[in-house]
Amino acid sequence: MKNDSKLGEKKEKKINKIKEQLERLRAKLNASENKQSSFSSKPKFKKIQAKTEQAKNKKFQVIEPKRKAVEAKKKEVRIKEDTKKKEARIKVEAQRKAKEEAKKKEARIKVEAQRKAKKAKIVAQRKAKEAKKKEARIKVEAQRKAKEEAKKKEEEAKKKEEEAKRTYEDELEEQLSEEEITGFQLEKIDMDKMCNRVCEIIAGYENEGTLQSELWKKLKLSSRDGSRLALKLERMGMITREKILEKQRWTYKLIIKKIPISTKSIEGAPCLTCPVQSKCSIDGEISPKTCQWIEDWVLIELKNK
Repeated sequence: MKNDSKLGEKKEKKINKIKEQLERLRAKLNASENKQSSFSSKPKFKKIQAKTEQAKNKKFQVIEPKRKAVEAKKKEVRIKEDTKKKEARIKVEAQRKAKEEAKKKEARIKVEAQRKAKKAKIVAQRKAKEAKKKEARIKVEAQRKAKEEAKKKEEEAKKKEEEAKRTYEDELEEQLSEEEITGFQLEKIDMDKMCNRVCEIIAGYENEGTLQSELWKKLKLSSRDGSRLALKLERMGMITREKILEKQRWTYKLIIKKIPISTKSIEGAPCLTCPVQSKCSIDGEISPKTCQWIEDWVLIELKNK
């Protein structure tokens, strides 16, 4: 665009210069004509003027076609130059536009590449987050399943352990009601005497207790009857049962809780046959504190033991 403006300025200067030269020539011609007219007469001037006009016309007729041909040639040259310049400008403009377009295209490609890269990065980050969340969920699920599995195994192991610990007495407790346990009777046997005897045997082992299987052997009772008798005594509050593992088998140890009253402890006591029992009292004239019969009986009992 700058080259076009410079060419235009040069062209305009040339035209102005030619115009100035023409004006100077016209001014000289006019001045020479004025001088000739002042010295010659009018008829002569007219002749001269006519001759001059004729000469001018002849000259004009000769010069004008040449001038026109020159101008046409110049015009043609100018047109060619203008065409070349225009083509050059068009070429330059096309190159400029091509460069700008290429630059814009490159910029667009760059921006698009950056946008795609950014999008890809965001997608990758989102996928990474999702993968992380999925991994965390899988981990949590695995932990939950592991806990459930461990709990299940623990429960199964506990169940197996309980099953292993399960005894015949446990089954009886589930099968029998409280009335059937407390009302247990053996045929042709005094249950009070039997209960007292069992308690006395167990009491002999003091706090260590004894295995019920050994006790039933001594009493010649079946496992079923012995187990029901042990449950009855436990319900009566006479003994306690402690589950223990004996020779890889679960059974019960029987421990005395309350010793039953025995009549043997008062057999031979003088008080049972004392003739003055009705008059005996702690603070009376006849008193156990001062009774000689009681003192003698106690001494005999101590000697016997």
